[in-house]
Amino acid sequence: MATHIRTLSASIVQRAALESFVKLDPRVQWRNPVMFVVWVGSALVTLIWLAGSGKESSSFVLAVALWLWFTILFANFAESVAEGRGKAQAAALRGTRRDVMAKKLSDPAKKQSWRNVPGSALRKGDFVYVPAGEVVPGDGEVVEGAATVDESAITGESAPVVRESGGDRSAVTGGTRVLSDWLVVRVTANPGETFLDRMIALVEGARRSRTPNEIALSILLAKFTLIFLFACATLLPFSVYAAKAAGQGTAVSITVLVALLVCLIPTTIGGLLSAIGIAGMDRMIKANIIATSGRAVEAAGDVDVLLLDKTGTITLGNRQAAAFAPSSGVTSEALADAAQLASLADETPEGRSIVVFAKQRYGLRERDIKSLGAQFVPFSANTRMSGVDIGERRVRKGAADALRTWIEAQGGRFPAEVTSLVEAMARRGSTPLVVAEGPRALGVIELKDIVKGGIKERFAELRRMGIKTVMITGDNRLTATAIAAEAGVDDFLAEATPEAKLRLIREHQAQGRLIAMCGDGTNDAPALAQADVAVAMNSGTQAAKEAGNMVDLDSNPTKLIEVVEIGKQLLITRGSLTTFSIANDVAKYFAIIPAAFATTYPQLNALNVMHLATPSSAILSAVIFNALIIIALVPLALKGVRYRPVGAEALLRRNLLVYGLGGIVVPFIGIKLIDVLITYV
Repeated sequence: MATHIRTLSASIVQRAALESFVKLDPRVQWRNPVMFVVWVGSALVTLIWLAGSGKESSSFVLAVALWLWFTILFANFAESVAEGRGKAQAAALRGTRRDVMAKKLSDPAKKQSWRNVPGSALRKGDFVYVPAGEVVPGDGEVVEGAATVDESAITGESAPVVRESGGDRSAVTGGTRVLSDWLVVRVTANPGETFLDRMIALVEGARRSRTPNEIALSILLAKFTLIFLFACATLLPFSVYAAKAAGQGTAVSITVLVALLVCLIPTTIGGLLSAIGIAGMDRMIKANIIATSGRAVEAAGDVDVLLLDKTGTITLGNRQAAAFAPSSGVTSEALADAAQLASLADETPEGRSIVVFAKQRYGLRERDIKSLGAQFVPFSANTRMSGVDIGERRVRKGAADALRTWIEAQGGRFPAEVTSLVEAMARRGSTPLVVAEGPRALGVIELKDIVKGGIKERFAELRRMGIKTVMITGDNRLTATAIAAEAGVDDFLAEATPEAKLRLIREHQAQGRLIAMCGDGTNDAPALAQADVAVAMNSGTQAAKEAGNMVDLDSNPTKLIEVVEIGKQLLITRGSLTTFSIANDVAKYFAIIPAAFATTYPQLNALNVMHLATPSSAILSAVIFNALIIIALVPLALKGVRYRPVGAEALLRRNLLVYGLGGIVVPFIGIKLIDVLITYV
């Protein structure tokens, strides 16, 4: 997106601090069972303080009440910071949205029949004429014309893109500007339903619904809370009975029981859970990917099969010259000279690559085309060849069968040696182009799909994570086999059709696997709709964008790998902080249990391994640590736990070591330091 918001800018922090108090509303807290229990406990202790704390120190009860409220405020702050970044991004997007005058056409075939209407008056199905220099008034499909369009307001990329009727580059977004030529656009969205409107609502979090995993974890946390609630509730009559039976000590107070309950229920993850989910979507937004739901982000973390298009994802997208193979009696330099001459006027990427390859390999450069008196023969779909005539010299390059026909028409013979070269190149997945001068075949140019650098290593990483990679290509099986072997994918689908893609996805899903794929064309829409994670290219058709559950604003197919990594990071962050939250309760047992019951059962003093000064300081230290750890973990919840491409077993070991053991050790240190500080003060 054009504007990225810093994680903790001053304005976001200020707004989040204010919203933390607004979220104290019990109707808001009710949505989070764990924090609602803390809210009820805070209110109860506050009422005890207001009514007079009885035998307990009034300052102790007040301190406990304040720190319980701080616990809720810190949890609210974490959620508000996560939401604040989305709201700031939404505000930046709103700044790009403006109502413009549109040239509405009564007849799309007559560009002169337009009349000016406000863009907000356009409805789905209307046709508009957009000449150079004007803003596209709404989302639509190009039905006539071709033009360069500035999409920087949406994607943040300054380079203009081509939009044209037909094909997979026909979708335009409202708010973008036509730079050259003109377009006739059919409007595909009513006001308030445009892509920009949906983006604003999504980044704001207005439509963020909790994901299945998040709901399941919330239910688990609620069950933990109920268990501890019943346990703490039974401690009151037990302590009264125990004090009478032992003939010493006093019954535990309501304030201490509330403090014990709040410290033992999973408040840390309960306070950070929503922020983790929002931050996961925010990381997608920072990668210029709009996820239509948190469910899609979460599903990306569970993906175990990736379907990737070959062209533009695994390969660079254009075949390039890789070798010159001369026939007998022809030098490599002579073949390179003829191949470059035949390609000088060829503006295709393949033609330009032949010119560059001849320059780099044989030093053929600085030709003066005018002085040659050359007449260039452009490529034709009928002849399937191109070339140049220089006086009596006639040079051609093109498909093998086309050149065979041309050579034989000149009275020549197509050598068996050249046929063998052509067949060998085809077997290894290359495209052979034969070069001839007059009736003589000079040799063959080898064009190769260039596999992107580092892509093989990325696939190896995915394999270590247990993710299977499948290359999808329209190439024949021979070519697909060669590219798949070079790229290091696990499997491939050759001669792919929309039906074949859909069938492949359903087969994998029937085996219980989650599938991710990307696409940009109308023919990709069925497969995108079927896939669990479907990334549609922003440059693609409206059908593809509507079928997907994510839209990549940069239209970069390799983002599919990044999407999976972001999804994995979301799940890893949630799991790590849940582990820490549960583990960090251990130290609180050693702080509060001896403080609450040691007067009745002196033997429990043995549990005071931290040697906390007094029962009051022990309880208060545990409550303060319980509140502060939430605010300390906010940056980690927002940034996410660092992702490493390792297997589930290694990941579990690491989590247990870092966040499990760390969750046990850190609270012992933190509670002791807070106790020392309280005692000193």
